[in-house]
Amino acid sequence: MYLADLHIHSKYSMATSREGDLPHLEQMAAQKGLGLIGTGDFTHPTWRRELKEQLLQDQDGLYTLRPELRLRDPGLPELPPARFVITGEISCIYKRAGKTRKVHNLIILPDLAAAEALSLRLERIGNIHSDGRPILGLDSQDLLDLTLNTCPEAMFIPAHIWTPHFSVFGAFSGFATLEECFGDLAGEIHGVETGLSSDPPMNWRISALDGLTLISNSDAHSPAKLGREANLIGGTPSYRGLKTAIETGVGFLGTLEFFPEEGKYHLDGHRNCGICLTPEESNRLGGRCPVCGKKLTIGVEHRVWELSDRPEGELPQGTKPFEHLAPLEEVVAGSQGLPVAGKETGRICRRLRTELGQEFYILREASTEDIARVAGPCVAEGIRRLRAGQVKKTPGFDGEYGKIQLLTDEERREMQGRLTLFALPENQEQDAPERSKGKKAKKQGVEQETTGDRPRNLATENPEQEAAIQASDRAVAVIAGPGSGKTRTLTARVVYLLKEEGVPPEQITAVTFTNQAAGELKARIAQALPEFPGLEKLRIGTFHAICLSFLEKKPLLGEGECRELLGKLLRERGDGRSPGRILRAISAVKNGASPEGAGVEQDLVDQYGRHLQGLGVRDLDDVLQEGLHLTAKAHPNFSYLLVDEYQDVNPLQEKLIRTWNQGGKQLFVIGDPDQSIYGFRGADAQCFQRLQEDWEGLRTIVLKRNYRSTLEILSAAQKVIEKNPGGPRELQALCASGTKVRFVEGESRLSEGIFLAKEIAGMVGGVDMLDTGGGGKQEGTRAFSDIAVLARTHQRLEELEACLLQAGIPCEIRGRGSYLEAEEVKRALGYFQSLLEGKQPRFTPGIEGAEEEYRALLSRECPERILGRWRTQVEDSKALGALTRAAVACSSMEEFLLALTLGEEQDLKQRAEKPLVSGAVQLMTCHGAKGLEFPVVFVSGLTEG
Repeated sequence: MYLADLHIHSKYSMATSREGDLPHLEQMAAQKGLGLIGTGDFTHPTWRRELKEQLLQDQDGLYTLRPELRLRDPGLPELPPARFVITGEISCIYKRAGKTRKVHNLIILPDLAAAEALSLRLERIGNIHSDGRPILGLDSQDLLDLTLNTCPEAMFIPAHIWTPHFSVFGAFSGFATLEECFGDLAGEIHGVETGLSSDPPMNWRISALDGLTLISNSDAHSPAKLGREANLIGGTPSYRGLKTAIETGVGFLGTLEFFPEEGKYHLDGHRNCGICLTPEESNRLGGRCPVCGKKLTIGVEHRVWELSDRPEGELPQGTKPFEHLAPLEEVVAGSQGLPVAGKETGRICRRLRTELGQEFYILREASTEDIARVAGPCVAEGIRRLRAGQVKKTPGFDGEYGKIQLLTDEERREMQGRLTLFALPENQEQDAPERSKGKKAKKQGVEQETTGDRPRNLATENPEQEAAIQASDRAVAVIAGPGSGKTRTLTARVVYLLKEEGVPPEQITAVTFTNQAAGELKARIAQALPEFPGLEKLRIGTFHAICLSFLEKKPLLGEGECRELLGKLLRERGDGRSPGRILRAISAVKNGASPEGAGVEQDLVDQYGRHLQGLGVRDLDDVLQEGLHLTAKAHPNFSYLLVDEYQDVNPLQEKLIRTWNQGGKQLFVIGDPDQSIYGFRGADAQCFQRLQEDWEGLRTIVLKRNYRSTLEILSAAQKVIEKNPGGPRELQALCASGTKVRFVEGESRLSEGIFLAKEIAGMVGGVDMLDTGGGGKQEGTRAFSDIAVLARTHQRLEELEACLLQAGIPCEIRGRGSYLEAEEVKRALGYFQSLLEGKQPRFTPGIEGAEEEYRALLSRECPERILGRWRTQVEDSKALGALTRAAVACSSMEEFLLALTLGEEQDLKQRAEKPLVSGAVQLMTCHGAKGLEFPVVFVSGLTEG
């Protein structure tokens, strides 16, 4: 038989890094009598490297510390070494069924190779490199699926299952059953960790847990806390034996338990107000604190009571034995009336270990006579009472640890004056738990904050939307203010033309600003008309995508390649100007600006164009120019033309619209002049005015009802919008009133980032157990995916990303990040572009057979895997890692390269591995956020000028 503590944390989350390294962990485990302990946090690369360097794997699938690294205390007897098993804990914070869920899960792995493989999979989903427990916006069911697919021999154990804020059954963020959490994979769960605030009899009251192994671990964040709880397992330690014991119960002999009252979430309460209550008392108060009126933190006892279907004391079949214990230092301190961390406490404990042996032997088996001889009568009596359960308990609540009392001051004084033990009757009654009465209640209730949820039934349109959808005029312009249902109106317009007007799908063209918007429009139409024939003939896409659909195929250069070509031309001309700036000027001319206005010579524009033609390639502007030239002659069928985000069209795109719809039947444009933010690309909000001049009898419809935002947000926004030409805006808020818009001034960019991290952590109800205390934080919790942070530049977003990741908050940057400018990224993209075009790449890895291997991979693998192989074989960097994460959204390298070339800000996102959906805070530029919605938005760097 041996004792196992499988749930600890690595030095990256322990209180003191000196004590958190492997030699100290092993020494402490051996002193306590633990035969097997977990390694903790296998996901951290530095810790994983230390594990590889300091551990040796034995034939039983477990690990031992290298002999030369063992710490030997000359004052203590030689102890058998403890062994290690690879473990780690993942915090999943995500949204399920409209509720933010926070579940911690313990993963046990057979070896370090499995840890490496699983870490690589998890890296594609979110940041797992933060110190301590990684936090992912990943559904627990998906984490279980990913873990077992990566390593079928892994063990997956829901951690401390009753903790209010971070567990599968937690009162504030959990589920009522394992099936609700893990779905059809619930059968893969064979054991659950009961946590410090519950013991086996509490768990026996829930019949749904029958057949599961009830596991007890310390969840230690420091070596001193090792073995607060532990498991008794029969036989010789091995990974296979451990897995069998947990999954079948055979060989699992029982547990050593904390007194559940000592756990810091045992009863209900509110720490800030000093309120501790039983389930019955908190129910009578409606779950509200009688002092401040906020929600009470519902404790483990209450949650077990809610889900139980057996009476207290009933013994189900197949139960395992258990013992209540407490750490030796706490027992000695409580028996002697000393501080736990005091020198005298340490001296007595050391003497006990020196003369009697390991801690668990002292607490469980050593004779009280021997204990009295070494440590005195009070310690002996304290350990006797501990074994008998004769302790006075003050329950913990709302993050406050409970206390057990072994001896009173009077008993200690009397006992220390006698040579023999003073044995109290075995049936001595325990005092009732002490609970603070709390302060006088300030108020019985608390103000309810409205959420601003939409009150409207979206199954019907309002009169203005109906008018736009059913308009029969030759040309219609819809001015759609923010949140007024623009996408809904555009979708309904296409559906109306197809279903009510009988327009053939091939006669309808809808132009969107982004590929993402095109995909969303297609999906909405298909959902509205699931059986409608010929929907694949609808022409829906961006200007560039539509033009490319009827142009001959030719290599398309990205911005980086164009800048490189132009730089060569400028050097040949002896021109020292910036290629990037001149390229933007040439693009402006190609899109309709004058050379003088753009600040570039016409002959340079012409020379650059001839150079592209000579190479047989085109840039993005050529796509539109060639598309215009071709359609001016060929007149494809654009009978019904609909244009989204009309305020963002530039002069060249305006020409395309006129040309495409010359012989058409209807033109329908929709947008908002106040959202014209692409002036640097030639867009102009006056396009609606020019449309009025071009089309006699143009019908203009204004959508005035806002369904997105609260009155407070609209009022603040309109004070800014009203400074645009056109006078006051008529925009009516239909959402309920909500919180005020806040303006926060930071002393520096760093302080602004730190503030954001703290605010976001608070909005999700805390990202760790340490910042959920005090009660009330669970109210109004958000998921990470509910939150967006906007800034002007990607450089600023990367600074904010660093602050959020430091706080353990999952986040992802959307749009064209600076990683695309890295030379190694350009090398990789250029290499694969050349292979796809059948050309000889300019950059060649020094790897035998690389070209043949990658050509083959391009035909059968997704870009994420191809780039992963590239990073392993050729070169790796942070920028290539970002590129790989961005590639997850695409199924082929050709699709990915086209997305990088054609995609707008909203189309590019470093997102989670398909098919998993990982919730994360969205970091994006203001341009990239256009058209998106989030319940919570922070605007960073809101500085004049």
